[in-house]
Amino acid sequence: MQYLKILSLFLFLPFSLLAQSDLPAKPEDIAPLLIGEMVPDMQLAKMDGTPIDMGTVLNGNKTILIFYRGGWCPYCNSHLSDLQKIEPKLKELGYQIVAVSPDAPTKLKETDLKNDLGYQLYADTKGELMGKMGIAFQAPERYQKMLLSASDEANKGWLPVPSVFIVNDKKQIVFEYISPDFKHRMNGDLLMAVASKL
Repeated sequence: MQYLKILSLFLFLPFSLLAQSDLPAKPEDIAPLLIGEMVPDMQLAKMDGTPIDMGTVLNGNKTILIFYRGGWCPYCNSHLSDLQKIEPKLKELGYQIVAVSPDAPTKLKETDLKNDLGYQLYADTKGELMGKMGIAFQAPERYQKMLLSASDEANKGWLPVPSVFIVNDKKQIVFEYISPDFKHRMNGDLLMAVASKL
């Protein structure tokens, strides 16, 4: 019996390591889900640490789905604040804003307070949703310690390419903006223009 436990652990390790090494080495090499595809129903964590399924988060609502690098990123904080300015108008159009990062729930709270956000932040510390969305890549070595700290040791060295997906009430992607250059974000005015046409 002990032999089987050791064997199963041994067999599992290469696959978990392989999954990390299978991530694209550069943000330019990602292969995101396409318009028309469905957002996968992976599990996230709320700011209080409670697990929640993506299907419950979307809950049949039209959604502006944001993926950002973390509360430590000044470009992400600026983008989150920009979205806060247009949230009331997006709500009038029937949208909710959902923002997801690799940060641990405790870090989400800090980001929420710092930016005075009125929409929900969720944690994907292991990158399961971002991996399925096709936007995760191997983080440069200089980020390793910070990512471990920000994720409560869950993030073993990956980052999302900052992305905006507009999702309809059936969990289908109807628009996406993905820039491998993390300094370039979709501004609120452009997002409003697109959302109002969908």
